[in-house]
Amino acid sequence: MIDTWVVWGGVGLAACAMAYSVVAWLAVLTRIRPSSSVPQETPAVTLFKPLCGAEAETYDCLRSFCDQDYPEFEVIFGVADLNDPVVAIVERLKQEFPQRPLQLVVDRRQYGSSRKVSNLVNMMPLAHHEFFVISDSDVRVGRDYLAKVVAPLLDAGVGIVTCPYRGLPRPGLWSLLGSQFINEWFMPSVRVAALSGSRSFAFGVTIAISRRALARIGGFKAIANQLADDYRLGELTRGLGLKTVLSDVVVDTNVVEGSFGDLVRHELRWLRTIRAVRPVGYCFSFITFGVPVAIFGVLLAGGAASAIAMLAVTAAARILLHFKTRNQDASLRQLFILPIRDLLSVALWSWSFATRRVHWRNDHFLVNRDGSVLPVVRI
Repeated sequence: MIDTWVVWGGVGLAACAMAYSVVAWLAVLTRIRPSSSVPQETPAVTLFKPLCGAEAETYDCLRSFCDQDYPEFEVIFGVADLNDPVVAIVERLKQEFPQRPLQLVVDRRQYGSSRKVSNLVNMMPLAHHEFFVISDSDVRVGRDYLAKVVAPLLDAGVGIVTCPYRGLPRPGLWSLLGSQFINEWFMPSVRVAALSGSRSFAFGVTIAISRRALARIGGFKAIANQLADDYRLGELTRGLGLKTVLSDVVVDTNVVEGSFGDLVRHELRWLRTIRAVRPVGYCFSFITFGVPVAIFGVLLAGGAASAIAMLAVTAAARILLHFKTRNQDASLRQLFILPIRDLLSVALWSWSFATRRVHWRNDHFLVNRDGSVLPVVRI
């Protein structure tokens, strides 16, 4: 009797893995409905760019925000240290776009555990407009980006607008694996959630919010201790009865992991953040690792033909998802990396339950159950 239940459990596990993998593939095929038509109004906008350090692509990324097809906007850059190498890039942009109001804030004051949010607090006094767009430094956008992400905010029932994104890898295995984590696991799971009607997400690549909504939730200081500050902004505005809009604009973000250690630290921080803010859903998210889960189901089912057939469908959906989401210049050899990516995902998901500690830049934190963090002093 017990063996029968184990076999049926294995078949059921393989069925769940297959169903999710097929839905994930269909979700990435489904075009997000445009969040708005061409706006009748184009209100003035303040762009916030909190910065720390510079990478090879930083200039191109920041430049894309300065070169927008939009009538009136300002860009506020913020750093904690005048000697930060990104300051030279900002000064170059100010010379390149003299017609744009580009401002640089240098202020090291801290208001909580999050250096990024403290940066935003320090930048806030220079903001002149009623609509804000906050975006990470490693994001690149098209010239119509600002018009599209701001338009939904004209609806008084909208709290924030956020964007899906794709990871662009540098040459090298670790960066490629990092981009696959984004493109072939994280974003498909977001699209599946969106397809089911959920809007319980927000991403640091883009958060558009009105000054009024931000003030109602207590300003940036309300998220000063949050590791998932982007998610928390969405959660707080939804708590006011305001909607989160997932834009049809897909932005690019650079994946710069240069070593196995960089990759593991980054993904563990990501996974433990999700675990903190969505604990129940995270526990059941193992089903999103389709092929390894289906293989485990086949083993439990004792190699039952039905489970093997489901594994084959799961593997096919996984390959189709890869081809749909991969970068245009990717080679067929990347197919051989998929098993490494999937096994690493399962291993890191399992490891994420071991502790609540995360490594962010040069700091170590302990993630609390509410998503806030406490600095960990290393002796």
